This record gives sequence, structure tokens and C-alpha cells, in this order.
Amino acid sequence: MDKKSVEVNTLKVGSYLIVDGAACKVVSIQTSRPGKHGHAKFRIVATGLIDDKKRDLVMPHGNVDVPIVDKRSAQILSIHEDIANVMDSETYETFDLKIPEELKDKITAGSQVVYWKILDDKIMKQIKGE
Repeated sequence: MDKKSVEVNTLKVGSYLIVDGAACKVVSIQTSRPGKHGHAKFRIVATGLIDDKKRDLVMPHGNVDVPIVDKRSAQILSIHEDIANVMDSETYETFDLKIPEELKDKITAGSQVVYWKILDDKIMKQIKGE
């Protein structure tokens, strides 16, 4: 798992973080005022990069884990229903990727795609040249 640790107050809308073991994109951040004996609290709403599930995180100051998103390119070798067998353009490793709903009618064998490697998951994001 490729991740790093950053201060929670450096996060912005659109940045990535790990909530409940899932890589997420920050949708909104609210900061409450510090109380009489405490620190300011951060309320972060994020959606999963892989499952689009909404997750909430409330915490005082401190560190959060941020996933390192590795954007890579690959060539499609074959397609079987909604799974594509692809070969990484740099390492020549072959593996299967699920084809997203919005790319199903556009993908053909031999085309180049961009995929993201996040934590232990790989997801197809777009067709290269689009």
C-alpha cells in the first residue's frame, strides 16, 4: 500500500485521503471553532474513488493517511464481457481490469487506456487520446 501521512489542516476540497481503509476524494471540509478546553474539529465528507460511497470523518488536529495515486497506461489485449485483459506499457505485466460503464461501448482490443493504481486496487479511468 502506497500512502503518506499529512496534517489534516492541509487538506483541501478535491484532495485524496483514506477513510475506513478506502481511498476517497474530499467533497467538503468544515472546521468548528475551538472550545474552551479543546481544539478545533474538522468534519470531512469524502466519496470513495472506487465505489463512490459517501464517508464522513470527524477529528481534531492530527495526521491523516493520503493514498499515492499512480496513473499508468496500458494496452487492451482482449475483452470478455465487462472485463478487459490489459498489459502495462512500462512493466509489460498483464492483468484484468473491470471496464467502467461509461467506456463499455468505446473500448476495443488494441486501444490504449489510462488506469489508476490506488492502494491494492487498479481501476480503468479513460481511453488514451480522448
